[in-house]
Amino acid sequence: MMTLRSTLLGIARNEDLNFLLTNRIPRRFATRFVGWLSKVEQPLVRDLSMWAWRLFSDLDLSDARKTRFESLHDCFIRELKPGARPIDPDRSLVVSPCDAIVGAFGSIEGTRLFQVKGFPYCLEDLLGSAAAADRYRDGVFVTLRLTASMYHRFHAPHDGRVEEVTYISGDTWNVNPIALKRIENLFCCNERAAIRMRLDDTDEAVTLVAVAAILVASIRLPFLGADLDLRQGGARTIPCDTPFQRGDEMGWFQHGSTIVMLAPRGCGAHAAIFEGKSVKVGQPLLQRRLDGAPSTL
Repeated sequence: MMTLRSTLLGIARNEDLNFLLTNRIPRRFATRFVGWLSKVEQPLVRDLSMWAWRLFSDLDLSDARKTRFESLHDCFIRELKPGARPIDPDRSLVVSPCDAIVGAFGSIEGTRLFQVKGFPYCLEDLLGSAAAADRYRDGVFVTLRLTASMYHRFHAPHDGRVEEVTYISGDTWNVNPIALKRIENLFCCNERAAIRMRLDDTDEAVTLVAVAAILVASIRLPFLGADLDLRQGGARTIPCDTPFQRGDEMGWFQHGSTIVMLAPRGCGAHAAIFEGKSVKVGQPLLQRRLDGAPSTL
């Protein structure tokens, strides 16, 4: 006899039903409602919310700093035990900023890249300007998908300084593989923040494009201000000069979503990276240029 959990997982894995249930609903209303519900600290609401979440996911809290939470939101943005994510010390590598599943990755064709095979999109649309796109012309990209049950915080992929954050308001489409195969330019439609980080020992820069999605949606970057809500103030570029060491926490999603990492020409995906691979914070992701060629940035 099928259990409730296996039945619900079967529904979730049916592409047509999944797409209908997660994208053909009032996305903004659902996102605001779940954002409110997730922060309710009443024990019964919290426990029922956690129970429902576990039905649809393989939630593992064994590496969490704490295992008792005030609310569902408290669990979403949980911190980890010290040492739970060892950071690769090899300075020729750019490490993964988050726990994720590797989606599309490879060379950027001019300023064109892919959300999935056969679905190209343009860097200018993603980053909001031709000048920003040109910095990564013929570079490399990796798409990192955070599922709902994963650790939601993201970290510095290398030693460096964040020079600016460009916030672009947008929609809250689901960014799961089913939607990526059906909605063109999906990452360019959603709310997102492009975090440009200059690496310390060269003039290279990488950009992490944090893409929000349905249910909660918000991106938090405390280095811009502990109480700053990026959505208040609309689309804008925020200059800053904030140092990070690789592995330092940079921010978090209020729910699962996606990071698109961009690197300049001469970098490449690490040999161990392949589509569908699960990676964790601090593991090798990109191999930096080793020939000493001048940066195009």
